[in-house]
Amino acid sequence: MQALLDHARSFHRNPGWDADTLRALAAGQSPEAMVISCSDSRVVPALITGAGPGEIFELRNAGNIVPPPGSGVPSGEAATIEYALDVLGVRDVVVCGHSHCGAMDALASGSDLSELPGVAAWLSLVRPALAPYLGPGTGKDERLEHIVQRNIVHQLSVLSSYPAARRLMNAGALRLHGWYYRVETGALLELGADGTFEAR
Repeated sequence: MQALLDHARSFHRNPGWDADTLRALAAGQSPEAMVISCSDSRVVPALITGAGPGEIFELRNAGNIVPPPGSGVPSGEAATIEYALDVLGVRDVVVCGHSHCGAMDALASGSDLSELPGVAAWLSLVRPALAPYLGPGTGKDERLEHIVQRNIVHQLSVLSSYPAARRLMNAGALRLHGWYYRVETGALLELGADGTFEAR
């Protein structure tokens, strides 16, 4: 932690950006894309995409889950999505899942989450949609990869049900993308029109 603190405290002396760039960022933001990814510390959207400050709008949570709209329960995720689409004018949204995802592994393995009620409640949002894939299957790694990929597809479906997203998609002004990131190799697989994930 001390190294992180030391870097944060001295960052202003050498941020890696010139003064004009920093002033422009202070004046406002207009990110090219939004990335909805897992909060896993091994998945860093800016690192994967090579984005600098101001280029991507990030939403991160356990399992890269998009709560359904209109639930009546306040949601930071819903607020972030609405702001990105209606205020910032983001026109590309990526849902990025990854290998070795702890949230999806908890579902796949049927973990006892009684000591983690917040996690259990959060994962209950996706359990019904993923139930068909949670039974016995092939090897653990292959099975988890399949579940993570089906979760990405499901989250894209939920995202497209948001009124702002639906409106923009109908107008041809919003594109949705699904990515699967392999932590162990850095490989990125993209969801194609045929529903499969491949390196493209």
